[in-house]
Amino acid sequence: MNLRGRNKVSPEFSMSSMTDIVFLLLVFFLLTSPAITPEALDLILPKAKGKTTNVQNLSVSITKKKQFYVNSKRVSEKGLENTVVNQLKTVENPTIILRAEEGVPIEKAVKVMDIANRHKYKIVLAVKPE
Repeated sequence: MNLRGRNKVSPEFSMSSMTDIVFLLLVFFLLTSPAITPEALDLILPKAKGKTTNVQNLSVSITKKKQFYVNSKRVSEKGLENTVVNQLKTVENPTIILRAEEGVPIEKAVKVMDIANRHKYKIVLAVKPE
């Protein structure tokens, strides 16, 4: 009499569920990565060849409406220098990223550059790659 069990456990491992999980994670990260933007201001930057640096201590943004933002906090044009100096006074080798929206008068960008020059700060103009 042959009394073997009919339910046999297969020693093979199925990778289909593992690939489904990896695919879902990949889709999740691809969809959420554009949501992670620096300073969260939606500016249309001018186009140029080259790259902006990732090293920054402070971001100064200027909108088309001539509004100034320091690290996504709105400041007045008169209080811009005090805000920048106060935030960078403890930083060694301070760097400012200037994000001037397309169409901003050059005088507004030069004002930020002048502040950086007077206080010996490094300044980098952020652009949109072509």
